[in-house]
Amino acid sequence: MSLLNDIPISALHLYLTAPYPCSYLDGLEARSQVATPSFLISTPVYSELVRHGFRRSGTFTYRPRCDTCRQCVPVRVVVDEFKPTRSQRRSHKQHGDLNVTLHALKDRAEYFELYRRYQEARHRDGGMDDDSPEQYRNFLLQSHVDTMLVEFREGELLRMVSVVDVLQDGLSAVYTFYDPDVAHSSYGTFNVLWQIELCRKLQLPFLYLGYWIADSRKMAYKANFQPLQGLYDGTWQAIPPKDTSC
Repeated sequence: MSLLNDIPISALHLYLTAPYPCSYLDGLEARSQVATPSFLISTPVYSELVRHGFRRSGTFTYRPRCDTCRQCVPVRVVVDEFKPTRSQRRSHKQHGDLNVTLHALKDRAEYFELYRRYQEARHRDGGMDDDSPEQYRNFLLQSHVDTMLVEFREGELLRMVSVVDVLQDGLSAVYTFYDPDVAHSSYGTFNVLWQIELCRKLQLPFLYLGYWIADSRKMAYKANFQPLQGLYDGTWQAIPPKDTSC
């Protein structure tokens, strides 16, 4: 536990899961290092864990610890230095009329219906496209840290939902799902831009985007938000744009 001995988490235990199929790279097995017990992981503790590469799914806090692969790189956007590209500016203008409201975590039927449609359209056969309402709630609506749910509406129509953690040094994008049936939309890009702007308003220096894998098409979008830092061997280092242009 020496890696994390500057915070009061001496009661936490770290254990490795058994191998399981990797969700991002075909033919590989993954393992995770899990921090327990979950009820001790408060916002200050979780903030420090995120700085060391952890992430959460519901109340499950983990980081990749695969036997033969190190391709999962925790990444974060340096907010004060971020400048949108021309394409990102178009996305912001395209969806700038969305009405955005912040909420505590809550369960509504329209959220799950949007989540279900998003998974079926974007991640068919990915393991989440047949999630039950209970699985959805455990994944997104359970948290021991400071978390908010963000609605994006076009008039009365729910277009997008984000779950975001508020850390001591930034925001952490937990998960976003959106209407997959709107033609020529760029909701995902707009959402990241919105979170970057919220970081600025809250005077938080970083937006944590989870893990980035250079060879994963699902994660390629994260490389478009520069400057981007990656956690390599315990140190946050700049990832040059030319190395993240996949």
